[in-house]
Amino acid sequence: MNRVVSVGTGQASVSLSNDLPITFIAGPCVIESEEHVLMIAAALHQTLGAFVFKASFDKANRSSVNSYRGPGLQEGLRILRKVRDIGIPVLTDIHEPGQAEPAAEVADVLQIPAFLCRQTDLLVEAGKTGRAVNIKKGQFVSPADFILAAEKVASTGNEEIILTERGSSFGYNNLVVDMRGLSIMARTGYPVVFDATHSVQLPGASGAVSGGQPEFIEPLARAAAAVGIAGIFVEVHEAPQRALSDGANALRLDLVTGFASRIRKLDGLVKNFSN
Repeated sequence: MNRVVSVGTGQASVSLSNDLPITFIAGPCVIESEEHVLMIAAALHQTLGAFVFKASFDKANRSSVNSYRGPGLQEGLRILRKVRDIGIPVLTDIHEPGQAEPAAEVADVLQIPAFLCRQTDLLVEAGKTGRAVNIKKGQFVSPADFILAAEKVASTGNEEIILTERGSSFGYNNLVVDMRGLSIMARTGYPVVFDATHSVQLPGASGAVSGGQPEFIEPLARAAAAVGIAGIFVEVHEAPQRALSDGANALRLDLVTGFASRIRKLDGLVKNFSN
């Protein structure tokens, strides 16, 4: 039986389930400024309607110590609260157990980064908040084994769990997506999301930063939607070449309208409903 995870309140609420119309989780990789976050959030809301906005207050896993990480916990959550106050559900990453509680006061969804998906204390503290928890599947974890991460969150009594595929390591500086994994993960009953932008990342391929192949974002997203899943995750920027993090694999803002329309049509065909 497919579970439904609902986030947000009122007309802005979003429900994720493998049986329901596909949901988009979208936003910039990292908070660059308050003005930038609010601009992207407003533009995406106009384009997507109900969606979940994502942005990180800290990118603690950047390749280089010299790379921009974000404004930090306190300032980042202040900015994200402004997005939530205009009626848009918010998702953000946490990297340490101590960040779970303060982040949960603002975010509707706490995200566990792929590199940290086996960190028991982090998963448990996220679960204890009662917020929905989106776990990114590590590049080193098989789809069948990923249920173990979900069980750590569920051990707290919190079943508001989302499982996200973001590609698996394929040699050095490359990722591959096995679409069978989406079906395997869906057998858990938890909503499954496909991260279409990190899946085209080329980790460390540009020296101190990661590269990417954004031309493959939509082909992979189409393939994932054809499986029948709960959501598509995309990092979006109006000028990816100027993005302070992960610009090489971001979807350009002006491409979102067409991208979302085509994915929704395919999703409707697979799930046998009209968009």
